[in-house]
Amino acid sequence: MTEPKIVLALPMSDATLLPAFVEKWLAENASLIAVIGEGCEGIEDEIDWLIVGDGSDPSRFITTSSHPGETLDQVVEFATAWRVTADGPTQIVRI
Repeated sequence: MTEPKIVLALPMSDATLLPAFVEKWLAENASLIAVIGEGCEGIEDEIDWLIVGDGSDPSRFITTSSHPGETLDQVVEFATAWRVTADGPTQIVRI
């Protein structure tokens, strides 16, 4: 079983795409969404709320992290090293 690891590089072209982005990676069993770029901490918080929702579905879980002041290479290295139950590919995504 592979669990993709996602690096979301900001800025977003369209913030309204964030809910669909989160649902896509929940459906694909992503193990990590790491956010990089200006405002990454706030976007990570938004992603957390989109994942948790009202808290009634414990299966909705992805680890999130934000990386202010880090380079894309550093965050990709972090994501690539991230292992949970399986080693999935690391993907850089822009929305």
